[in-house]
Amino acid sequence: MVDINTRLPKAAGAGTGIVLDATGVVVTNNHVVDGATAITATDPNDGRTYRADVVGTDPHHDIALLRLTGATALPVAVLGNSDNVQVGDHVEAIGNARGRGGAPTITTGEVISLDRSVVARDDYQHSSHQLRGLIEVDASVQPGDSGGPLVGTAGVIGMDTAASDQSGFAIPINTVLATVHRLALNHTTSPPRRGRATPPADDTAGPDARLARAPRR
Repeated sequence: MVDINTRLPKAAGAGTGIVLDATGVVVTNNHVVDGATAITATDPNDGRTYRADVVGTDPHHDIALLRLTGATALPVAVLGNSDNVQVGDHVEAIGNARGRGGAPTITTGEVISLDRSVVARDDYQHSSHQLRGLIEVDASVQPGDSGGPLVGTAGVIGMDTAASDQSGFAIPINTVLATVHRLALNHTTSPPRRGRATPPADDTAGPDARLARAPRR
């Protein structure tokens, strides 16, 4: 993973990204980079920082694909298959909690529900939108964890996205990869191919949650 830092016209923020390719193909949440005038990504393993360019975004699924300039040997995420996830599976939510940087934070828990829908609030933009088909876990997802990996026993099974007072929510990794390939279709980026997209849930509004965006400063 990498720590992502953004600059906006009147603020700055932080999030997390999942590395899909050693040369700097990274996926994160759209809300992490939305409106940013400059984006950088830092490898917490060696402290190196890279400029990040947006390849494409899907606001509906809250996914953004980035390319890091000059990256050559980033540690690549081991990807699992979110179609195999079951309630009760052990998970670890990893990220750049509170945008502090340095060693990633890790919280543990279990999958408590699948195919969840939430109405996610964006406190920075004072807006909300519905996210569907999510994995719900009882591991803590904090501001700054957005875009970070939700890891199961076989690898990354989701991307941390939102949280309520009781639980965290992640986009299934198969949904993430299906979106990444669509965004990269007309670019030279070629991230790994795996799995299929999770079908969307019904349109029933789910519980209220907040996007796991680090506080703007």
